Amino acid sequence: MTRPGGTWQNWGRSASVRPIRVERPRTPEGVQRAVLAAAAQNLRVKAVGAGHSFTGVAVAPDVLLELDDLQGLVSADEARGRVTLLAGTRLHRIPALLAPYGLAMENLGDIDRQSISGAISTGTHGTGAGFRGIAAQVVGATLITAAGEFLRVDETRNTEMLPAVALGLGALGILVEVTLQCVPAFVMHAIDAPVPLDEVLESVHERVAAADHYEFYWFPHTDVALTKTTERLPESVVRRPLPKVGRWIDETLLSNGVYRAVCAGGVAVPAITPPFSRLAVKLTGDREYTDLSHRVLTQSRTVRFREMEYALPQDQIVPVFRAVKALIAKRGWRIEFPIEVRFAAADDRWLSTAHERASAYLAVHRYWRHDPREYFDAVEQICLAHGGRPHWGKLHMLGADQLRERYPRFDDFLALRDQLDPERRFGNRYLERVLGA
Repeated sequence: MTRPGGTWQNWGRSASVRPIRVERPRTPEGVQRAVLAAAAQNLRVKAVGAGHSFTGVAVAPDVLLELDDLQGLVSADEARGRVTLLAGTRLHRIPALLAPYGLAMENLGDIDRQSISGAISTGTHGTGAGFRGIAAQVVGATLITAAGEFLRVDETRNTEMLPAVALGLGALGILVEVTLQCVPAFVMHAIDAPVPLDEVLESVHERVAAADHYEFYWFPHTDVALTKTTERLPESVVRRPLPKVGRWIDETLLSNGVYRAVCAGGVAVPAITPPFSRLAVKLTGDREYTDLSHRVLTQSRTVRFREMEYALPQDQIVPVFRAVKALIAKRGWRIEFPIEVRFAAADDRWLSTAHERASAYLAVHRYWRHDPREYFDAVEQICLAHGGRPHWGKLHMLGADQLRERYPRFDDFLALRDQLDPERRFGNRYLERVLGA
């Protein structure tokens, strides 16, 4: 968001910039005009959606395009189950846009505040060993190139570019439309249950294989994992959603309201963190419900935090988790946010963290007023030693040389970038670090 005085900052308050100017195009043609104007003045230009990336991927050193007004449904192809959306459309608005057509997105991450273009461009994913990240649901896209031209990429036009454009870090052009392959609308039966951590670690691969979607959270300083197991069911199944009062108590009062106060207090008095964490696992994470897919897959998170997440080969998740757990104990850290573990299928997107590799994800967080660097740096070294790839929209310290070793199509992506943006019209400091100048 752009604050008074012209300074933009992301949601996590980990990146900010004061651009030369801010524009809010309402149409794809408006984006085109903005790119042409920037090029005429030899200025760099970047688009931003909801600002939910923790890295500087969307930082605009010269011209910032806010896509808040570039939202909505462009078209729907009911026969093929496809919809085309304007690039700034927020994920939480998409279910209502799809409902008249009896469609849903195949999978979602656990937060739905992002724009569709931001989510795919940074590799947002959910959980479920048989389901891919959101970028893999993209079957077409339209972007404005550095030359100010419309470029359509789909199954009949520029098809070879799709695996790069669908997850392009904002480095190949500015997305103005995204076409998604959807699925028939469905509901989900969810069981949230606390399970002894050792039991989960010993059987996690069997649990993942047995469920449509599986994930767990672990609050440091406890011996319990909060697990979430979900089954996909036809839309016609009777729904039994969480009672409104119970959901409000769990998600608004405890998970956000009380939790925010404890995180803030923990900055000054770290000793309060372990006992609260032990209390939290007793008060939350034990419920069963059936509801529309998007209501089960996503949750409200209003406590501001910063995050680092690494994708790992699935067989490495348990040794990595145990190493991180031992690290926290050895350092005596008081970590107030849980560690999150999720799973995803392999895909073909060139810069996907799950490129050609079924993946397990380990995410670590810290309250935004804590300095996360010591914790994140140490966890990063463990993940790197086990073949990890960092999430593009979350904090990490890797540069182009290190990333090249982890992505077989890295140089192919750079070659396409040279073709579409030779002057680095869409560049910024973060892209210089992760892709090279």
